[in-house]
Amino acid sequence: MRLRYTKRGRLRFTSHRDFQRAFERALRRAEVPMAYSAGFTPHPKVSYANAAPTGTGSEAEYLEIALTEPRDPGTLRELLNGSLPSGLDITDAVEARTPGLADRLTASVWELRLDGVGAEDAEKAVTSFLAAGTVDVQRRTKNGVRTFDARGAVVELRALRPQPDRPLDQPCAILRLVVRHVTPAVRPDDVLSGLRAVADLAPPVPAAVTRLAQGLFDEESGTVTDPLALDREAVPAAPTTAVGTAFP
Repeated sequence: MRLRYTKRGRLRFTSHRDFQRAFERALRRAEVPMAYSAGFTPHPKVSYANAAPTGTGSEAEYLEIALTEPRDPGTLRELLNGSLPSGLDITDAVEARTPGLADRLTASVWELRLDGVGAEDAEKAVTSFLAAGTVDVQRRTKNGVRTFDARGAVVELRALRPQPDRPLDQPCAILRLVVRHVTPAVRPDDVLSGLRAVADLAPPVPAAVTRLAQGLFDEESGTVTDPLALDREAVPAAPTTAVGTAFP
């Protein structure tokens, strides 16, 4: 089974390891017939794909689970949601009928909410960022500080006007970001560092970041497509019947 799940509200601060523990508890509570790994310490066969960084919200996280018995995807989703905390919600479940889910996660769509930043300032910073050939940023890793280009992976970056019902004395800019999944990974925080470098854009409070979608990037339409669509469209394999050989 392939599942799409969310990290909403305060649960966006859940680390990937915390989610793993919560999800495995939900599998046990829902009595899902899980397949387990071999060895001295068997673990449920769960494969997580490209998890969002801690502190960011997401509407499009994906994982795969292996079952020992067939289950209806809709029923499985309801059972798991009844055992997971609110904010970690399974929003879609399909039977895996095609290979390579991880290979289909080649781009993400992000929304960055910048409280305290005016729309015009955000638009000017975006224009400067997109006009740059390269935007070098630094990120601290376990091996030290690493410098890399944050511009090359960005497919789209645009500033959206705030909602008309928002108070005028509280400026807020919304950025829509589409970024390819490259190595090293370019995260929304890296793009914000790039905006600071090229245009001195520095929000007074941390940005509220949410992943809206991830999947294959369609070069023709410039959109990120649903990675589970191929599984929905695939025709279920016909059951095979073993043919025996009669011996006298």
